[in-house]
Amino acid sequence: MSVEQAGTRSTESTKLGASYWKLLVASTISNLGDGVGLIAYPWLASAITRNPILIALVAVLQKLPWLLFSLPAGVITDRFDRRTLMMRANVARGVLTLVVAFVVLDRQGVLPGPDEVEAGVAGGTDFVLYGMILLATFMLGMAEVIYDNAGQTLMPSVVDKSLLEKANGRLWSVEQVANTFIGPPLGAALLVVAFAVPFFFDAVSFLAAALLIALIPPIRRSAAPEKSDAPSWRAELKEGFMWLWKHPLLQSMAIILGLLNMLWMVVAAVLVLFAQEILETTPAEFALLGTGGAVGGVLGGWLASPIVAKIGPGRCLALMFSVGSMVLLVIGLSSLWPVVWVMTSIYVFVGTLWNVITVSLRQSIIPDHLLGRVNSVYRFFAWGMMPIGALLGGLIIVVTESFGSRELALRMPWFVAGFAQLILFIVAAPKLTTAKLEAARAATTGTVGEVV
Repeated sequence: MSVEQAGTRSTESTKLGASYWKLLVASTISNLGDGVGLIAYPWLASAITRNPILIALVAVLQKLPWLLFSLPAGVITDRFDRRTLMMRANVARGVLTLVVAFVVLDRQGVLPGPDEVEAGVAGGTDFVLYGMILLATFMLGMAEVIYDNAGQTLMPSVVDKSLLEKANGRLWSVEQVANTFIGPPLGAALLVVAFAVPFFFDAVSFLAAALLIALIPPIRRSAAPEKSDAPSWRAELKEGFMWLWKHPLLQSMAIILGLLNMLWMVVAAVLVLFAQEILETTPAEFALLGTGGAVGGVLGGWLASPIVAKIGPGRCLALMFSVGSMVLLVIGLSSLWPVVWVMTSIYVFVGTLWNVITVSLRQSIIPDHLLGRVNSVYRFFAWGMMPIGALLGGLIIVVTESFGSRELALRMPWFVAGFAQLILFIVAAPKLTTAKLEAARAATTGTVGEVV
């Protein structure tokens, strides 16, 4: 084993350990605040404008840091203490969200109420407030890149590699409960009180999570291979990039996941308009809509290990393409939010299987001293395409509305994403078979650090 936690790691391979549970609780609290934000930010944006491009631009700015900042974040993650980076990123997110909360508090008197927003009413576009939302989401996205990359690369230092699928599955289950089952309904309730209240709650959750991460004992990591001269940032970036690019399986996974995430953002970026105008949801119903994802995520996280053992990881990954494409098409045809709730739970279920399998695989086969950089290159491809998808979602609505009805325009992103994911299934499934996944893991067992 290449890394150890000083003094506190359990010697029993069946136990996840105290540090893991601190990490899990911190992530739960942070995701609870994120769940509140899932309601607060889109509802605030839709109170300012009904323009689909402007709504989608908020999602673009939120995900753009994954395209611009992923690669240098990988070097930072490998150069500095990952636990400290996570703590500081959450402090930064907490402070920034407090600023947003006070700005919204100052301007909420001129914003339409939640019921008016539900009815499609928006105030005159407040470009100062809208600009603040864009800046805040971009900066929060920058901190998220650091936090998420450090968190994924910290996990192999906290639990035994044989327990990674179990640890990741449990973590994603509770994150889903907090993020999409408890957080959104709570956010809707807080939104009724005042537009600013959910943002204050979000800020406190980030700061509380930072405190919990600080309680995790320091991690002693194995040193990187000795070099005569300190490498430059460019050299370190190249080393991480080339390791992934020469690994045929991880290269394929990164590009395929990038396309999947892009297609999801085509619909996610404008979901608030689809929910308000097609599904006719209230703030409370919009919050409940997200709980479908929580149910799917919890089931996927807890059942991932036995399902993978039963049908194999390759078939589990194939479910993401085949089942996922059908779900997107059904949602596009639906006008009832309970139907969308069920479909969302199915989509997140198969998506969680994908996450548990692929993240655990990366944590197992990438050498620790390269884990931050290779993981960041992987997520550069996998997450960097999300802002492109978000922008496409808004453009699809605008173009469709030029020749069709508003209803058709709001449904069209789902149809485009669904059919595109079906095509991706035909092309990508043969590249991600159980045999190829197991061969990559087996090859690393005897030759850690070598590209297979």
